[in-house]
Amino acid sequence: MSIITTKNVDDSKHHCAACGDSDDGGGSLKACSACNLGRGMVCSAHRPAHKKACRKGLAKHHCCAACGDSNDGGGSLKACSACNLVKYCNRSCQVAHRPAHKKACKERVAELFDKKLFKQPPPNEDCPICYLRLPIDFHQSTYTSCCGKMLCLGCVYANTVAAADTEKFKCLFCQTEAPSSDEEDIERLKKCVEANDAWAMFHLGSYYHYGMLGLRQDHAKALKLYHKSAKLGSPFAQYNLSVCYQTGCIGEKDTRKVTYHEQLAAMAGELKTRYNLGCDEDNADNMDRAYKHWMISANGGCDSSMKAVQEGYKSGFVTKDDYAKTIRAYGNSIDEMKSDDRDRYTAFRASRVMGAVRQEDNLNTF
Repeated sequence: MSIITTKNVDDSKHHCAACGDSDDGGGSLKACSACNLGRGMVCSAHRPAHKKACRKGLAKHHCCAACGDSNDGGGSLKACSACNLVKYCNRSCQVAHRPAHKKACKERVAELFDKKLFKQPPPNEDCPICYLRLPIDFHQSTYTSCCGKMLCLGCVYANTVAAADTEKFKCLFCQTEAPSSDEEDIERLKKCVEANDAWAMFHLGSYYHYGMLGLRQDHAKALKLYHKSAKLGSPFAQYNLSVCYQTGCIGEKDTRKVTYHEQLAAMAGELKTRYNLGCDEDNADNMDRAYKHWMISANGGCDSSMKAVQEGYKSGFVTKDDYAKTIRAYGNSIDEMKSDDRDRYTAFRASRVMGAVRQEDNLNTF
């Protein structure tokens, strides 16, 4: 069963090669499973017309792109590891064909990367106490070095207010006594690091970065821990790496590495970093890419991105359908992260900040 497809003049629609029906660029047409020459709907009407082209496609598919030698489907050819578009019989052929293949390879690699970049990332994990999604703001959660859990500060604050004095200084999840010193806290963190805990690596890296909890400032150890945490999927470690390469606080400044780690952080679910990527694309007049970033970020509950999408809808950059979908997704995400305890913690934190500001103002009057 084999179908090929053609594009119309404006290059915006794909058509079934047999019946002419279009998927309007939506991707519903399927490629011929044999030669992969094009997309088409599953029907056999076009088989006689496509048979010859299909055989040519298969022959090309099973031939070295450089020398033309065929493996007759035996599997001895190796695909280009970057784009997977062409195959070679050996390393020499790949090197020889590189000048001719380089442009198409780069375009395909960029296309594949964009496909990953603009995919909606999974939401944050749930708080193990209230079973609500953890807030997108990293500072509204806390890491427990005793059991390696991330808890929302709404639950921690509620326990602090309601628990007896003897219970206030125990882990809310595992009931382990809080560390009695910074040294004990660091030792717990190091045990979690040995167990390949990405959160522990990120926190210990931060302590080495800034010289906290009695640790001597060590940028080499901080960078190493950030990289290990990032490899294990920590979006915040990716973000910290982007900041390090942007400011040059650890190592040399490197603009390419800044963008690279920002993109990886966004793909791992760091919504505020994705908002920043949208701003960068906006400044470069890449409006389509900017609003893609903002809609993905808004879907996860980022307020700044939602405001940007609203402005985009008013300006005509965002369609009515995309705007409606984004509003619904944004509202659902906010509902999944909202709780009375978290609201009370936010109010308590705001009152502490205001109290500190008033105290500073009083000191400045003397």
